[in-house]
Amino acid sequence: MSIATRPDPRPPVPHLADSHDLIRVHGARENNLKDVSIETPKRRLTVFTGVSGSGKSSLVFNTIAAESQRLINETYSAFVQGFMPTLARPEVDVLDGLTTVITVDQQRMGADPRSTVGTATDANAMLRILFSRLGRPHIGPPSAYAFNVPSVRASGAITVERGAKKTVKATFNRTGGMCPRCEGRGAVSDIDLTQLYDDSKSLNEGALTIPGYTAGGWNHRLYSESGLVAPDKPISKYTKKERHDFLYHEATRMKIAGINMTYEGLIPRIQKSILSKDTEAMQPHIRAFVERAVTFATCPECEGTRLGEGARSSKIGQVSIADACAMEIRDLAEWIRTVEEPSVAPLLAALRQTLDSFVEIGLGYLSLDRPSGTLSGGEAQRVKMIRHLGSSLTDVTYVFDEPTSGLHPHDIQRMNSLLLRLRDKGNTVLVVEHKPEVIAIADHVVDLGPGAGTAGGTVCFEGTVEGLRSGGTITGRHLDDRAALKETVRTPTGTLRIRGATAHNLRDVDVDIPLGVLCVVTGVAGSGKSSLVHGSIPAGEGVVSVDQSAIRGSRRSNPATYTGLLDPIRKAFAKANGVKPALFSANSEGACPACNGAGVIYTDLAMMAGVATTCEDCEGKRFDASVLDHLLGGRDISEVLAMSVAEAEEFFGAGEARTPAAHRVLTRLADVGLGYLRLGQPLTTLSGGERQRLKLATHMAEKGGVYVLDEPTSGLHLADVEQLLGLLDRLVDSGKSVIVVEHHQAVMAHADWIIDLGPGAGHDGGRVVFEGTPADLVAARATLTGEHLAAYVAG
Repeated sequence: MSIATRPDPRPPVPHLADSHDLIRVHGARENNLKDVSIETPKRRLTVFTGVSGSGKSSLVFNTIAAESQRLINETYSAFVQGFMPTLARPEVDVLDGLTTVITVDQQRMGADPRSTVGTATDANAMLRILFSRLGRPHIGPPSAYAFNVPSVRASGAITVERGAKKTVKATFNRTGGMCPRCEGRGAVSDIDLTQLYDDSKSLNEGALTIPGYTAGGWNHRLYSESGLVAPDKPISKYTKKERHDFLYHEATRMKIAGINMTYEGLIPRIQKSILSKDTEAMQPHIRAFVERAVTFATCPECEGTRLGEGARSSKIGQVSIADACAMEIRDLAEWIRTVEEPSVAPLLAALRQTLDSFVEIGLGYLSLDRPSGTLSGGEAQRVKMIRHLGSSLTDVTYVFDEPTSGLHPHDIQRMNSLLLRLRDKGNTVLVVEHKPEVIAIADHVVDLGPGAGTAGGTVCFEGTVEGLRSGGTITGRHLDDRAALKETVRTPTGTLRIRGATAHNLRDVDVDIPLGVLCVVTGVAGSGKSSLVHGSIPAGEGVVSVDQSAIRGSRRSNPATYTGLLDPIRKAFAKANGVKPALFSANSEGACPACNGAGVIYTDLAMMAGVATTCEDCEGKRFDASVLDHLLGGRDISEVLAMSVAEAEEFFGAGEARTPAAHRVLTRLADVGLGYLRLGQPLTTLSGGERQRLKLATHMAEKGGVYVLDEPTSGLHLADVEQLLGLLDRLVDSGKSVIVVEHHQAVMAHADWIIDLGPGAGHDGGRVVFEGTPADLVAARATLTGEHLAAYVAG
């Protein structure tokens, strides 16, 4: 027998490189983690679960993902690192086996008016190339179809030297697709003059109604003492010249009231001083004025398409690029299949694949011209997923933050298949999730807890899904929970009539929403739920609308400042110690002088990445040392801000520190399931669900009769949903009407009345397909929601 064919009885020695198939974390102490150690398999789907605040995000995002990103950043030059965010090394002893992490989070996409679903993915770029090749008449390169590229025409001598030759070009042209009227925004703003002044009065009679332009102030005297307009003449009686000088006069240096000043018309002046600023950073009364005074209308020239005439006139068949971007993506995908041209075959194949990914992920109802700022957190996360589905990268770690947020049970099955596809390409998939449907497909489960905040931060279980079921943890016990249908439902006290609703994809919807009960509006993603609730129920007198939009606030903002809780606390401290309340604010007189009340000192290291270090003077407490000598109930202000809501509720509820005003706010925070939050925790560290519940707690103090909630179960653990249902019941029983947009079957089963929209998404939705009690919906099983709810209740 030859050596080449002799069977070798010894098994092949495994290669050392194949032994690195675990991500090992040892001694993680980030935020509330208590020396956590886990070993997660690579190229598998691992779900991290546990009650809200148990430490899931601290482990996955702030430890594993943050360290991977930090190590990647360190490979760049010091110059490049100077432009990158500074990432401190997480509090962990050992992190081994990390791969490149791609985080797909639920942060809303940028609300820039020129950012759309098409520009946020590669779809728009590919369409522009397609039209520049096949569009007739041919109008130019791909930039000629881009609504964020203006056309430029310049004249003058441009000298180009090539060796001994000199070329002189007299003109330079660049063809862009931007509509010149609206500058690619699709809408033009106009100023409502009736909101600036009362034309029946004169200036001296107080005609100006702009904040800061009251009679006697400098802004007012600029006009009344300029000599260009008559101060005692009603504005409606001004001549054409006086009106122009008052409203539109160009900036001119002149002497007014004996002082050299710059005079300019009222409109350019308020555009520079007020309208050009970020509305979110304005004081509330100025923001209210801007919202009243500035009106937005569809651009009359481009009819909202954002594109110039040339780009709209170039077509493939009968379709322009504006028509293509306005189509629902699933219709656009069908149209692209009809375009056959061998010269652009690879481009067409790539475009089809991208558009099919949208449909597959459940976003076929969107259009490419949809502004990205209008997408929900769940939609934004799925749009980000589109980029990764077609990626050639393998053996990377994908980290998802509740990818099923905002998804109907019907759509969760699609999401599951996508997560498994990413895994099967050879990637490690880490998912922070509460939904039992997602936990069920996990290869590995890490359950954190047992409680929230200081009561959490430990690993309660690590292993398979079957092991979790029998493991006895809170998650394991609640995994098979099923809310039963109500035996009796409440009787409505009245109805809110909606007639002819046509917002977005709604098709002339007529519906009566019952009042005095718990009413749930449901339907697949894109069926028109938010359009019906937010577009047809006027948010105003008696209506409290709580959505999932981000809370505006800096790293200095925290639950105590946001809810107004800090005011009664500061007053209680001031009264007990006989000093000013301002001393107990880290943003005012009580701030540590070394760090200005930030608790950390930011050091700019020029070309290298800057660093944040805990302030040595106050040790991160944010207050001047003298302020901490003042006590209330034996605690200083920094110790109070370090308390959880549950601790503070007890502290301010009785004894020497008893403060009813503070206790009321704390009770509301505990009611919405935020008992584990620390009072001084920065708002920037809260999840989307926590932010919404914080808003709900704040709004519960208002005198509204109708509460409109948008997916309040977002980010809630199975065990916490029960507490939320109790809160909704208490609101209804106290005489409120509660309208909830929701997909969670437990909330549907608990409702008194269900309005189901559909039957599909986009142009396949927008109709009411069922109205009635949950029991009737289950009995009929005539809609997708009915089928899933019936399966859930049958359990």
